[in-house]
Amino acid sequence: MLQPPHQPLQVAAVPSQRSPAREDQAGPWHSEAVCRRDEAGLFFAPSKEPTASRLSREEAAKRVCARCPVMVECREHALVQPEPYGVWGGLTAAERRVVLARRRRRDVELRQAASAGRVAAAG
Repeated sequence: MLQPPHQPLQVAAVPSQRSPAREDQAGPWHSEAVCRRDEAGLFFAPSKEPTASRLSREEAAKRVCARCPVMVECREHALVQPEPYGVWGGLTAAERRVVLARRRRRDVELRQAASAGRVAAAG
């Protein structure tokens, strides 16, 4: 509808986009995650959970992760954050700590190799 020339144009207010919450910053993979339909208790331990129950629950969570189309994205999110608890991307918190330690060790080795290469090229 056209406005008469003597009236200012009415501009619709466009809501500003909210800054995403921490869990949404990783990207759209969250919306595709199979676990969104599952009980969170499967992925996070209750306090004082017996070991046998924990292992059984973690295996069930990993089965859900195994059929998830965004398992790799979820895993990377948990490694980059890092997420200290729960099963993310098919890995438990302890398994993620191992992966992170290996990555740190590999990064150190790569830096050392690069430094050694620079020293050899300069010499």
